[in-house]
Amino acid sequence: MAKVKNVEAFCSICNAVRKMELTGEVAGDDNKRWAKCKKCKQTMLINMSEDVAQKVSLEGIENNSCTTYSPSKSFEVGDTIFHENWNDFGKVIAKEILSNGQKSISVEFQNSGNKKLVESYIKQIDQEEQSEVI
Repeated sequence: MAKVKNVEAFCSICNAVRKMELTGEVAGDDNKRWAKCKKCKQTMLINMSEDVAQKVSLEGIENNSCTTYSPSKSFEVGDTIFHENWNDFGKVIAKEILSNGQKSISVEFQNSGNKKLVESYIKQIDQEEQSEVI
């Protein structure tokens, strides 16, 4: 059996599931490995039986109660969504806050694969519109 060089595991620095390169083993413990995050480049000890992400099962999610995706809605990890424009079902696998403060979700879709989408987006009101409201 070939050794796995890359895995998807939870990075405590990025606070998300990321691709990691396995860099070393821990003597006496077959479940622990040293891994380097491909995004933040930090090396950490991961538990292969707990920290490594399992592939998300997308079988039959179209039969579940799915929420239609909208950038203004908020979602939780594990929620199933339907994207009308892509006519595709998916499951939320991670959430993060971008550098500009905007919230985003990572969704694994049946046909489109892994995509990042905006969530909880609030459209800014122009100054002219604000003066009309007052």
